[in-house]
Amino acid sequence: MGALDECQYIVELENGVNLGDCIEPEALAIEDAVRVLLQGLGEDINREGLRKTPHRVAKALREGTRGYNQNVMDIVSGALFPEAGVESKLGNAGGAGGLVIVRDLDLFSYCESCLLPFQVKCHVGYVPSGHQVVGLSKLSRVAEVFAKRLQDPQRLANEISAALQHSIKPTGVAVVLQCSHIHFPDFQGLNVENAHSGGPVSKSWCPSEAFRKMGQSDSAMISAVSSILHSLGENPSRKELLETPARFLNWLMNFKNCNLDMKLNGFVRTNGDFTSNEDRICSELSLPFWSQCEHHLLPFHGVVHIGYYSSNRVNPVGKSLLQSIVHFYGFKLQVQERLTRQIAESVSSFLGEDVMVVVEANHTCMISRGIEKFGSSTATFAVLGRFSTDSTARTKFLQIIPNLS
Repeated sequence: MGALDECQYIVELENGVNLGDCIEPEALAIEDAVRVLLQGLGEDINREGLRKTPHRVAKALREGTRGYNQNVMDIVSGALFPEAGVESKLGNAGGAGGLVIVRDLDLFSYCESCLLPFQVKCHVGYVPSGHQVVGLSKLSRVAEVFAKRLQDPQRLANEISAALQHSIKPTGVAVVLQCSHIHFPDFQGLNVENAHSGGPVSKSWCPSEAFRKMGQSDSAMISAVSSILHSLGENPSRKELLETPARFLNWLMNFKNCNLDMKLNGFVRTNGDFTSNEDRICSELSLPFWSQCEHHLLPFHGVVHIGYYSSNRVNPVGKSLLQSIVHFYGFKLQVQERLTRQIAESVSSFLGEDVMVVVEANHTCMISRGIEKFGSSTATFAVLGRFSTDSTARTKFLQIIPNLS
């Protein structure tokens, strides 16, 4: 029973399956903090899609920062092998030019400036000392120990290099990282009436450091983010983390749930507008969007393609209004399936009932947790009117979309 004294044991019946989960105090603290953030976003924490979000976020964050609880020597100590030929001094390495390189290790880490995940392509090389070599898989595991912490690229490279130097004592070691941080769209330029894509130019590694602030942050939400940092094993007072809660909230609050009425400027079509026998499929393609996954509070982004029937080749409302609708539904806590349906139903009010919408998106939660599937994308479809019954029409529209996977 000692283990139960140190954590909360929860048993839940879900879909007829009995689930047991031992929740540690640090995880519970993160869950409480996430509830504060959701309420600060104007969300109902008891809404069906959000009830388990605090648990999901806590699990993802702790999994993504498990490196704080890992020790490099535990990984390396059992995987050091004598170099072939050491006894006769005929080893091919021995610090005399032999080089071991492991390339293209796909990792991810959480940016210490904004708490958003970033992708890492890691290359590790070392010259064995002439006494021992390390199992190649351990190079990846050592790199992951430090990637699974709040990081910036330079410190990540330094820590991997220093750990390998200390643990396997090579003649030399080198680490090269190629890191990719998500860019921040220009939130201030996105609204229902005037929307465009793009982002501020930043010379710093993390775009949050140059991003314009949205005003005074809520003190309870700031404290909640600081509590998350502490629960992950970090010191919120560390110099590099002092502004992190404010930067994270500066990002998150762009997805605040506000009950705005979206005005379509009187663009509503009647049945007589689109029943011509000469109707043809028209399209607006690759409308960019950003959104925030309501299950993990991680961003997903991509493009929206809209197909519709028209008796001429001219969009009756203009691309800017369609882009505005995409942004209106995108800048919320969302799931991609719902986003797709909402866009289709909205544009059908003025493009006619025969509408097809395809959303292609990259989900940060696909690389930073769970299966950690790099390079994956997700496509969702919503079909209304003729597109729902006419497979030829669907095929024609899909063929218009460039590079649809």
